[in-house]
Amino acid sequence: MTITEKAILLKKDSPKLASSSIELRNKALSFIAKSLKDNATPIFEANAQDMKAAEESGTAPAVMKRLKFGEDKLKSSVEGIESLIGLSDPLNIVSMKRSLDEGLTLTRSTCPIGVIGVIFEARPDALIQISSLCLKSGNCCILKGGSETRRTNKVLFDIIYNAAISAGLPEGCMAQAEDRSEISELLTCDRYVDLLIPRGSNSFVRYCMDNTRIPVMGHADGICHMYVDSSADFDMALSLIVDAKTQYSAVCNAVETILINETIAKEFLPLLSARLKEAGVKMNGSKEVAALIGCNEISDDGFKKEYLDKEISLKTVNNIDEAIEHINTYGSHHTDCIITKDEKNRDYFFTMVDSANVYCNCSTRFADGFRYGFGAEVGISTGKMPPRGPVGLEGLVTYKYKMTGSGHMVAPYCDGSKSFHFVDLN
Repeated sequence: MTITEKAILLKKDSPKLASSSIELRNKALSFIAKSLKDNATPIFEANAQDMKAAEESGTAPAVMKRLKFGEDKLKSSVEGIESLIGLSDPLNIVSMKRSLDEGLTLTRSTCPIGVIGVIFEARPDALIQISSLCLKSGNCCILKGGSETRRTNKVLFDIIYNAAISAGLPEGCMAQAEDRSEISELLTCDRYVDLLIPRGSNSFVRYCMDNTRIPVMGHADGICHMYVDSSADFDMALSLIVDAKTQYSAVCNAVETILINETIAKEFLPLLSARLKEAGVKMNGSKEVAALIGCNEISDDGFKKEYLDKEISLKTVNNIDEAIEHINTYGSHHTDCIITKDEKNRDYFFTMVDSANVYCNCSTRFADGFRYGFGAEVGISTGKMPPRGPVGLEGLVTYKYKMTGSGHMVAPYCDGSKSFHFVDLN
């Protein structure tokens, strides 16, 4: 079956999934969680094959980290599904009910988007998160994972799909694209796919935007910053930077650039250099930083790089305004943090930094749908139009207006014989 044929089937069955009860969708998620645990061995075997093939082909270490799917990731994936089951139904929530005239009532309520195509990186756990969120929110989904995880993705998809069908969801609730060539075909399915979420490099996301009529949501790079203000607690700053860089360096919410107020640079930078060396992090710095700690010197263009590895950029700035200007110029509007004791500087940073997630005194690694209590996320959107930030259940619904009358016609309201009497109802 071609991707177009799969998309047609999903489009046909999307009203069935949209109208399914929350009990049925939660039942499907419960079946999926159990089936994943029961089939751990074939999952790990497939992943071992993917890991071996990736290593033999010289795959980058950052990709290898994402590719690995062991007991810990299976456990966290199942916990994510169980957390998702506990969340309330995002569908049929009435956000407005208004009487336009006697006997003429208008309501606005949430509904699924429909069919969502998601193209994501070589992360098997992403397939589990995305499919679970789509099913919980009543959306059919077409999933295309990175080719490096081809075997793992196939096993995971089959487990999830079969569990969902056995729970009673429609046949066209999910589909998988396995070949890279199918991406081009997916981009042409604007009659059947309602939203496309590409996750990957800036060039890939831009390629999708330029080659489809399907609305595209998502982000390209994750160039995240931490600004160490003049009033920062040094011990806190050092711990947060190491956590944000090394806890899991191959993801988009890992910090890539540290900005240090010049008034504390001579004292703070040597301490930071020692901690980063101890953590195995390679340092690249501006001319001023290189002169202070002897690291590799980079030009301004070097601050546009997303490392996704144990490597980091360092720069001194004159003040908070220069830090904000740097972030808004070189950042990707993903997640940026200020480390400070000054509440005025915190609030100013929150207001002036143009990013989806803006933090104070905490690790950038918190930018995650699961950690926000969303159950999981299909991705992070850095655009200005909602949804913005980690996209969980609320970001996967839209709304429709429903009107009920009793033979009401427009003509009397146009000729003035009748008039509207707008009254918001509880």
